[in-house]
Parts: sequence; C-alpha cells; structure tokens
Amino acid sequence: MLIDVTDTETGMERSEPDWERALCAQTGPEFFFPEAGGSTREAKQVCTACEERLRCLEYALSNDERFGVWGGLSEKERQRLRRH
Repeated sequence: MLIDVTDTETGMERSEPDWERALCAQTGPEFFFPEAGGSTREAKQVCTACEERLRCLEYALSNDERFGVWGGLSEKERQRLRRH
C-alpha cells in the first residue's frame, strides 16, 4: 500500500517519510501522543503544513501504528480509513 511521492528537493520518488524534514521532528511529542481524551488539534495543524504528511500516513497504515497522530489522522480516523 506504499505510495511513491516525489521529493520536492531532489525530484525523485520515495515512499518512506524523511523524518528529519518532517515538522513533527521539530515539535514536541506531546502534540502527537496526547493523553487519553486530549486534543489532537495542534498535531493535525502541524501535519497540515508538513510536506511529509502523505508518506507519514502511508507509513502509519502500513505499519499498523495504533497510537498518536500520524499523517494528520488520529487513531480512530485511521481505523475508519482501514475499514473502507
């Protein structure tokens, strides 16, 4: 299910996220792994601006990441996406 996305700097296709360029690497993990019942809004806002978002989401879906916000989606949102 991995998708290839063209790298904006090199023009080459890659399917794995570049974690060093991802905006989440420059932000605290508390945004992406909130306590139960906590808000995911801040994490989703960061993801929206990140050029690694699609690769990150694909990584989370392919690796069955069950916790936190990945590629702009919460655990429940990724579960719903997997079902469809």
